[in-house]
Amino acid sequence: MDTNILPFLERKASFLCSSEPLARCDRVIIGLPMDFTTSFRPGTRLAPYRVREVSEGVEEYSIYHDKSLEEIYFYDAGDVIIPFGNVRESLRRIEHTARELLAMQKKIFSIGGEHLVTLPLIKAYKELFPNLAVIQMDAHADLRDEYLGESLSHATVMRHILQCIGEKNLFQIGIRSGTREEFQYASRASNLYLDCFLTIMDEVRNKIGQRPVYISLDIDVLDPAFAPGTGTPEAGGITSRELIQMLNGLKSLNVVGFDMVEISPPYDIGDNTSILGAKIMREALLAF
Repeated sequence: MDTNILPFLERKASFLCSSEPLARCDRVIIGLPMDFTTSFRPGTRLAPYRVREVSEGVEEYSIYHDKSLEEIYFYDAGDVIIPFGNVRESLRRIEHTARELLAMQKKIFSIGGEHLVTLPLIKAYKELFPNLAVIQMDAHADLRDEYLGESLSHATVMRHILQCIGEKNLFQIGIRSGTREEFQYASRASNLYLDCFLTIMDEVRNKIGQRPVYISLDIDVLDPAFAPGTGTPEAGGITSRELIQMLNGLKSLNVVGFDMVEISPPYDIGDNTSILGAKIMREALLAF
């Protein structure tokens, strides 16, 4: 890896059977270990390493695709080096890294970290794909104007993203928590599917068509029974099986990037959420 081009990346552990060298691979995994604005339970900074570590317990082969990770080329570039406590510099480093990888024609698969890490990724993608659409799978709307006096927060990330990609280009799926003001804003600014998932797949696919689309998956879209290891659990979510069905149902779209955020290993039970995260990453690498 050229450290002059990608100066903010550090490799500690690799995901499953990741390939070498970078030049050979069209898909790249990066870890984004940041959780500075987490408002309830911190710990998502530990997810990139833990998801990689437990990935050895996941098969390379997917029954859903009849395909194995051993049949594709993907590179694990490591984690973006995050200056602890410095939100804006952390976001700048993530955006710089994403922009450089996109310039190398790589498709980025990210492991967060809190949900705010999606913002710099979208900024980099928007430069390359002016008509970008974003699918957010999440329990929370994340459309606040500010939270606890801060404009940059995991609770405001989708509002910033909407301002970046333009109104009606955000598709919010599985949302079941937020303020009245967030939902009033969403009714005119985004495509909001309150507490809906598999039933709206055809509509989402038809609306997006073959536009480039970025998928951002907050693990708390799942019910806490299936993903207890998260910072802001929200009851009434979907099952892990439904999530995998949804991801595989979106493979016909022109997916240009993917992230998985808000896994918090300190609150996990038997690594169940981290192991699920490794399986989700396998499915995303094969599907998109």
